[in-house]
Amino acid sequence: MFLNYLKIALRTLRKNRAFSLINMAGLALGIATFAFILEYVAYERSVNTFHKNLPTLYRMLTQTKEGDIWSDMAPAVGPLAKREFPEVTDFCRIGDHSANGIVSFADGKPGQAPQSFRESRLAYADANFFTLFTFPVVRGDAAAALVQPNTVALSASQARKYFGAKQPLGQQLVLNNQFGKTRYTVTAVYADMPQNSDLIFDAVFALQTLANPANLNGNDWARLDGFDGNFLTTFLKLAEASPGQLVDHEALAAKFNAYNRKVQPENETVFMLQPARNLHLAASLSDTYRTSGSLGFVYLLSGIAGLILLIAWFNYINLSTAGALKRAKEVGVRKVIGAGPKQLIGQFLGESLLLNIVGFGLALTLVLSLQKAFNEFVGRDLSLAVLNTNGVWVAGLALLVVGAVASGGYVAFALTSFKPIQTLKGSYQAGKGGWLRKTLVVAQFSASVALVIATIVLYRQLQYMQNKDLGMKLTQRVVIKRPEIGEGPFAPRAVLLENQLMQLPYVKNLSQTSIVPGNFYNFTANGVTKQNPRPGDEKKGYSMGIIDDRFLKTYEIGLAAGRNFTIQETEPGWEKSAKLMINETAARQLGFASSADAVGKFINWGQLYEIVGVVKDYNHQGLQRAIDPVIFMPRRSLSDMTIQLATGERMADKIAELERLYKASFPGNPFEFYFADENYNKQYQSEQQYGQVFTIASALAIFIACLGLFGLATFTTEQRTKEIGVRKVLGASVASIVTLLSKDFLKLVLVSIVIASPLAWYAMNQWLQNFEYKSEISWWVFALAGGLAICIALLTVSFQSVKAALMNPVKSLRSE
Repeated sequence: MFLNYLKIALRTLRKNRAFSLINMAGLALGIATFAFILEYVAYERSVNTFHKNLPTLYRMLTQTKEGDIWSDMAPAVGPLAKREFPEVTDFCRIGDHSANGIVSFADGKPGQAPQSFRESRLAYADANFFTLFTFPVVRGDAAAALVQPNTVALSASQARKYFGAKQPLGQQLVLNNQFGKTRYTVTAVYADMPQNSDLIFDAVFALQTLANPANLNGNDWARLDGFDGNFLTTFLKLAEASPGQLVDHEALAAKFNAYNRKVQPENETVFMLQPARNLHLAASLSDTYRTSGSLGFVYLLSGIAGLILLIAWFNYINLSTAGALKRAKEVGVRKVIGAGPKQLIGQFLGESLLLNIVGFGLALTLVLSLQKAFNEFVGRDLSLAVLNTNGVWVAGLALLVVGAVASGGYVAFALTSFKPIQTLKGSYQAGKGGWLRKTLVVAQFSASVALVIATIVLYRQLQYMQNKDLGMKLTQRVVIKRPEIGEGPFAPRAVLLENQLMQLPYVKNLSQTSIVPGNFYNFTANGVTKQNPRPGDEKKGYSMGIIDDRFLKTYEIGLAAGRNFTIQETEPGWEKSAKLMINETAARQLGFASSADAVGKFINWGQLYEIVGVVKDYNHQGLQRAIDPVIFMPRRSLSDMTIQLATGERMADKIAELERLYKASFPGNPFEFYFADENYNKQYQSEQQYGQVFTIASALAIFIACLGLFGLATFTTEQRTKEIGVRKVLGASVASIVTLLSKDFLKLVLVSIVIASPLAWYAMNQWLQNFEYKSEISWWVFALAGGLAICIALLTVSFQSVKAALMNPVKSLRSE
């Protein structure tokens, strides 16, 4: 029996090649898209889950009065938590990014100068880092690796990079960073931290090194017993309240805040504890804690995957029920000779599953063929193997099976519901299922049109952000990273380099500044007030930026009132010159009537400072956020150098000459640079990724929907072949026949546009609320998306319509 059903199924698929190919193509594309997105979702859900202590680990966070949440803690907070609260069994402080700098080492070759590399994935950490977190140590002792100051653990790949095949343990490294020049001994090598980790470091240095004031390079804010400098991420390990039951972390946070209010009544900072399992993806969409991943993006991708898969199954139901008339007599004959409902349902359900299995096989081939391209798109090294990391594959497989059975089951039920008398008499009409086919077509195109509208709005917002006047100029600005290593004072060599650069014909301006647009300011501060402050002014926060006298000119930032800093004010620094500038937003927050009113006035920040100028507001950071109130402080110091280049060609030659002069002034330092506009636009990476995802999703949705529309048009044309022949004999034109066959489908597309437009408008309007500066959703966006859908549908349907209209009527009427 099974073999008979299999033969019938194969013959049916072969007989209806066009319908079978359309169904299989739609299913293959839908399942392949679903598999790709499932890989990404499985990867995102697997991040950090390999840590054995994950259930007991919590990250400390703070929330300011303004609602901003930060993960950086003062060094003394972790030890305080363990000392004062028995619920805390251990803590680990990690200084990610604060250790970054230039690593130099001798390779042991006689007469060979030390090699140096600028590294951006370095960290300081407490001695228990490798016992609290699950990063296997392959050489050395995990528990003792970072106990002593001036010790460092290297990743396996980093050890090979520095020392090749030599034994790395006991080797010496010199780290040059903001804390000066410090020598370290390699005490351990750990396996490269996996990609699905939020903590990925090439080297981990003993945080205890900074306990020695001599290793702080004058940065007293980084004292390990201090409460001022917030630069460490602090993790707490909590005890069990009872066997298998953890301490209530929210209650512990409440106790910590009560303690903080007791010892610092004026401090309104709120401490929170975030479960480490939520470090990458939030616990829910309403979770406001800081995360490194996006739960919303994961949900969005999951929804798109399900939507495209649903469209593919809609196609199958549509085409199968539309072709029901062809098999009506077969069902009637089988019923007359004694076939029961179970047998018929089993046969047709088997055909459906066979089609889904073939589609699944084609989808698997697509996934294997396009895996590399998909990995480049998402920036991850993914494969189908990632589905084994957690239970995501179970949910995915269950959805595929349920969808295949449901769609196939409905088709089987529809085909077996025919009454044998009507079918054998030829009086059965397939139009009863027309309402379902129309509903599914509307659903398919509604989803497609909504995705097209979302894509257009996304790209409009991205273009708006990239083209909006930021109040400054970023093009033709190249930023060279500051030198870190070398003997003797850097300042004279920096002045010499500046003079050499300014003599180049293509260098217009340059500035050495601690802040670069697109990056953060130097730090934030409160307690800044006018001489006659209003109540609560001392609690308002300001972003602080250290600049020289050439910063505004180099970035072409204007002044609203007053003047720029002079070179005489930048050389001693703001502490001695007692001069500051503020931006327009800061002037309003301080309570000045106007920008001009602020010039010449004094503000109090530990001492009195005179406001010499008010800088026009400019978007130092991306347009997702409002302009901060900024206070600019004068200082000429060795910092990253921004060079404004004249427009023209031969950029590679210009960069090569800049590198030659830089290395001549600062030998041993790697020459590293970036373009200011490219760096600024990195802030829009998530929006660019969203745009790419929606572009691909909308293209796939429309393509799969059009496959179904093509199949339905083919079926309709076949059903009306004789009618078309009669109409042509009676004088109907090709245009009128095409219109006749196309208008019903176009009506469905128009209904889809009407349904999709308000839904898409609401969703995208909500998304745009995330931006302080946003584009408008214009009426033409909906017109464009609707027009595109109509044109694609018309082209799809017209292909069969024109073909039928041009057919010789004699052929269609010959059998009458």
